[in-house]
Amino acid sequence: MEKKDLLSEKDNFILNLLNNNYSKETIYNYTRDLSLFETFLSFNNFRFKDIDKKTIVLFKDFLRSGKYFEILKDDRSKLHNFAKDDVGKLSSRSINRILSSLRSYLKYLIEFDIKTPITPEMVKLIKTERKESQVAEMSELIRLIEFPSLYEKDKIVGARNRAILELLFSTGMRISELVSLNREHINDEGKIYVMGKGKKQRFVYLTSRAIKYIFEYLSLRNDEYPSLFAPLRGGRNGHTNQRISTNYIQDRISFYRKKIGIVVPTSAHSLRHGFATYLAEEGANPAAIQILLGHESLQTTNKYVHASDKYAEETHRKFHPLQSV
Repeated sequence: MEKKDLLSEKDNFILNLLNNNYSKETIYNYTRDLSLFETFLSFNNFRFKDIDKKTIVLFKDFLRSGKYFEILKDDRSKLHNFAKDDVGKLSSRSINRILSSLRSYLKYLIEFDIKTPITPEMVKLIKTERKESQVAEMSELIRLIEFPSLYEKDKIVGARNRAILELLFSTGMRISELVSLNREHINDEGKIYVMGKGKKQRFVYLTSRAIKYIFEYLSLRNDEYPSLFAPLRGGRNGHTNQRISTNYIQDRISFYRKKIGIVVPTSAHSLRHGFATYLAEEGANPAAIQILLGHESLQTTNKYVHASDKYAEETHRKFHPLQSV
């Protein structure tokens, strides 16, 4: 199908986002999500100008059923872009993010007086699952963080991966923020200046323990690459200056979790979640946690600092007025 039958204004839409100073991550997400919609149109031989409410229903099924995975399974580069953490099955929140991207594209068309076959309101979001956020027990997270040092045969890989996990849990930073760090961002004071979502700037803080393992890793490096965490494949021979990828980090965390036997699904985001949860359980002010996480609103932070089941039980036993017989 020719491009004119797909999203012909996609490039201009992305350019408009760039001109309005949207973050690199946000632009990447819009590009990825709209490309997936184009894949759906092309696969079904649909013309964009002919889409209607029924087309959106079919698109939702395309996402929920994992049909997109079958189409793209031979193109690993695109699979890395589309829901790599849950290949073949997208969560309702991921689907809604994709649908929201399509809505934004339709709003752009209307704003610039470009004919659109449906209005943004016709793209209905799906009902999301209501489930309690879970985070592994503190003892399990400690085992996970320490595991690379014990498991990895390559000393540098073990030191690097241990330092990555120490840093994630020490600061609560996002994985995208971590991979963008340079060596110059690390100092003995343990105070790091990061650029977060929406180009929101903040400081995060390393524990003494995290500083120790980061510098131990750096002492093993014999390259001059500026990136704090560098891939070893090719790097030892000076063939690459690429940063370590988020996919690699997520894959290793998943592997470590399974090796250890942690039941609760655990990812880089889970370490950020655990950082907030256990700070809250120690009595940290939610407003301070909000600043450390780089959240725009306290409401977002409250999703992270929910009390664990264990903490809730202890609170009930300690404070309920009719606890005594």
